[in-house]
Amino acid sequence: MQSLSRTSVRPSRAARRQASRAMRSQRAVAAATVEAPTSASTEAEETEGRPVYPFTAIVGQEEMKLALCLNVIDPKIGGVMIMGDRGTGKSTTVRSLVDLLPEIEVVEGDPYNSSPSDQELMGPEVMSAYGSGEAMDTTNVKINMVDLPLGATEDRVCGTIDIEKALTDGVKAFEPGLLAKANRGILYVDEVNLLDDHLVDVLLDSAASGWNTVEREGISVNHPARFILVGSGNPEEGELRPQLLDRFGMHAEIRTVRQADLRVKIVEERMRFDQTPGPFRGEYENTQEALREKLEAARQLLPSVETPRDIRLQISELCSELDIDGLRGDLVTNRAAKALAAYEGRSEVNAGDVYSVATLCLRHRLRKDPLAAIDSGERVAEVFQSIFGLEE
Repeated sequence: MQSLSRTSVRPSRAARRQASRAMRSQRAVAAATVEAPTSASTEAEETEGRPVYPFTAIVGQEEMKLALCLNVIDPKIGGVMIMGDRGTGKSTTVRSLVDLLPEIEVVEGDPYNSSPSDQELMGPEVMSAYGSGEAMDTTNVKINMVDLPLGATEDRVCGTIDIEKALTDGVKAFEPGLLAKANRGILYVDEVNLLDDHLVDVLLDSAASGWNTVEREGISVNHPARFILVGSGNPEEGELRPQLLDRFGMHAEIRTVRQADLRVKIVEERMRFDQTPGPFRGEYENTQEALREKLEAARQLLPSVETPRDIRLQISELCSELDIDGLRGDLVTNRAAKALAAYEGRSEVNAGDVYSVATLCLRHRLRKDPLAAIDSGERVAEVFQSIFGLEE
């Protein structure tokens, strides 16, 4: 009877998610109430652009930083899921990546960031113009990062009818959503494990096909939605659906820094940034620029990087020995190893590259029991050493 009593009062996963959302909503309302008198200064800040914490100023968390850099080098890796303790700088690190993103060529004025030459990355209007041989103006823009808020509606994410055109011109027109804006960019979902199921289904469909199909009130639109999916969350607030977890190319685990000297350094650096963001960012401009150049050089080198056949065989043997379902683990590990070789300026992948990325690429694919914890990397390292014959 006692065990039944304990079970009956234990909150369900849905209840925990609901409570967490309610708390976040209350904090948002409280913040809005407090900041209401300073709306003018807030608008000025948004116009000028809020200062972003420098990526190279982040202390520790090397696994997370490596995963993000490799996805910038090769977006086909498939994004990264970052799980860890609260207050460990997950969202700060992801948003700091904005400063390092390279430029891409897009068709000017196109809402889908369409490529002028790659048909797989063209929106419907650009595809039509390309097919008829029309000249298109192009421009170079930085890869953008789009935030997907937890409270977003499906219409805002996928796109919907343009009400303004319908009322003023009497015509049916499509208003693109966040997936269109994120095409060829980064889609970031903070607290992704609390995302509503209907939005998870939308992300699954787009991540699987690279396209977003919208059927709304007589309008049918199909546009590219190829983005780097980046998510972060705290495992204490709920687990991620296995179908969505598998769509992330990499999985990084973040732990709270325990060394007192590093904790002090992190606090001091953050306080300096909050007080004088401009001068603080200036201190890291040289290292930021060096990392930008390194990432761009790696993107240029990537197509010429080769993976020896024996390394590819060992990667597949590793995945088979770990009993990983499907071939996505093989593909992601191969791509990540090539990206790391390019990042280090080499044209050939070696076993060390595979070791550095294997845990990131495979740890979240090992779990067969939904109630089991995600492997910390020990099992991957153990099987790797038995196949490759290398020590850490």
